[in-house]
Amino acid sequence: MTWLTVGTDAVLGVFAVMFALLWLRHRLRAFLAGAGVVVAYAISEVVKLVVREERPCRAAPSIAECPAPGDWSFPSNHSVIAGASAMAIWALHRTYGWIAAVCAVAAAASRVVVGVHYVHDVMAGLALGALVSWGIAVLLEKRLPVRQRREEVEAPTVVLQRLR
Repeated sequence: MTWLTVGTDAVLGVFAVMFALLWLRHRLRAFLAGAGVVVAYAISEVVKLVVREERPCRAAPSIAECPAPGDWSFPSNHSVIAGASAMAIWALHRTYGWIAAVCAVAAAASRVVVGVHYVHDVMAGLALGALVSWGIAVLLEKRLPVRQRREEVEAPTVVLQRLR
């Protein structure tokens, strides 16, 4: 079971490698997408201060070491980072996005399996991270100059005459 505790943090490294690879092609967009992950994390920290839910490892034994008291359970920060990273990577590269999505779900599930989060903690974390990251991606698409945007393939426009 040690691989589960190590794997939880290793997945975050996978996201870092993907962002580094995407940096080579998308420079500014990759940087801003990564900044979106930081924003999602900051929001999750504020939510934790408001909700203040104890972790399951305080009431039952867990595989992983239980974080110190005051490190609240809801939402899971690992899941927020995973969800935000997966959505940001998806916005930049669909193939990497599929890999990132699988990694995000695996990272979230591992937090429950090792006993440091409840299922609703990780589900909320994935959703929060993905929504924040998606919102930032939408804003970037509208705010960046056309040359910085993703190449768009336009379908040919067909104009039909109105029948009378």
